[in-house]
Amino acid sequence: MLMTKEPAIQSRCAEEDIDLVRLLFVTQSGAVRAQTVDTAKLDEAIENGTTVSQLIQMYNAVGRRNKDGHLTTVGEVRLRPDPDTFRALPYAERTGVMFCNIQTLDGNPWTIDARSSLRSFSRTLESKGLSPRVSFESEFHLFERNPEGGDQTIGSPGAYLTESTRETHGTILRAIDALEEQDVVVEKYHPEYAPGKHEIVTGHQFGLRAADEHVLVRETVDSVARSDGYRATFLPRPFDNATNGCHLHVSLWDGETNQFYDSGDGSLSRIGKQFIAGVLEHAPALTALAAPTANSYARLRPQNGAAGYVCWGQENREALVRVPALKAGDQSGNSLRLEFRGADNAVNPYLCLLGLLGAGYDGVDRGLEVPEPLSVDPGNLTAEERSKKCVERLPRTLGQALDELESDDVLRDVLGDALFETYVQVKRSHWRQFAYDSAQSWEMEHLRSVY
Repeated sequence: MLMTKEPAIQSRCAEEDIDLVRLLFVTQSGAVRAQTVDTAKLDEAIENGTTVSQLIQMYNAVGRRNKDGHLTTVGEVRLRPDPDTFRALPYAERTGVMFCNIQTLDGNPWTIDARSSLRSFSRTLESKGLSPRVSFESEFHLFERNPEGGDQTIGSPGAYLTESTRETHGTILRAIDALEEQDVVVEKYHPEYAPGKHEIVTGHQFGLRAADEHVLVRETVDSVARSDGYRATFLPRPFDNATNGCHLHVSLWDGETNQFYDSGDGSLSRIGKQFIAGVLEHAPALTALAAPTANSYARLRPQNGAAGYVCWGQENREALVRVPALKAGDQSGNSLRLEFRGADNAVNPYLCLLGLLGAGYDGVDRGLEVPEPLSVDPGNLTAEERSKKCVERLPRTLGQALDELESDDVLRDVLGDALFETYVQVKRSHWRQFAYDSAQSWEMEHLRSVY
């Protein structure tokens, strides 16, 4: 019988007939991992944690280990479930879930754990009256697997197209119902331009919870799609002429006051502008955290429904940082926020959000001046016009972005040396493997007839 010291968890497991609990964590590669414990062992897991090899953090996105990395086959850490995150999983029979912080064997926070690092940095911001409030927009594609090749997307092309909404209504409805059963507020859903592409927008949450909910969206959408005979992919560029982004909406709060809102003139405040200035200054390095795979850069291009240039603008959807219009009737400024458009769903959401907050806070801390907002599509400007406006191109490859990250001392300080170095090692492994494998396949396919 379950004897956990968390009576609410004990009651829910008994009432909802939960026998298994998945202990979730996210690696440097952005992959969601889990250990599963029987509820009879849940008390022990909450109290003492459950061990896992530290080596799992050194595997890249395709599951290959960086053998030159500083984490080896020797060494374990502990997954410590966070009781506040317990939920029943409506799509998995008799199963619950909890998010984990990772600790060393002596009970200290593991400096390589991005969730623990985000929690610590969020608390630092809260102590300064700058509590982060965040929402994720998650784009994904529904498709059918074809054993003979040529996976087929499900739905008609066209943004907001009602036909596409109708074609996959049942699956989307079940996914939204499952999210809301997990206390994830779904504010908006709509089909996107490419066939089979959809977007779910979750409600704003303070700090860590927003990143946790993003993981729940990924897990839930994929699980529900599989139960309906489909597959879901959040890959940045999953098919030709198709992309998936992950836009982050961020504001900073002091109690009930939105620090990004200037009540005097009803617009973006000084702190908001400084935050944007920090994001723009660190944008090339931040891209390595926000667009973390080689595939990401097939999406992150000008005039491709994603940001290609380092700039910001009011309601400008081709800018890296967009300031959306206030909601109708908002007299308090509570809806004022910035939207960071350079991220995709291959991210470790804790790490990406940590980097974004760290970059923005550097702008606030140093009192950086924001450039003039851009009111046009930067892709329509000439190179000379962009140069005059100091609008630079974002990194074009993961390799370039990693070069920028390694030279950014502010982001290194925000992440801490151990997390910073581990992430770079894993992503360098990813980039080397992509360069080697793609060069071989591309040469064989394209140069065979030339030589």
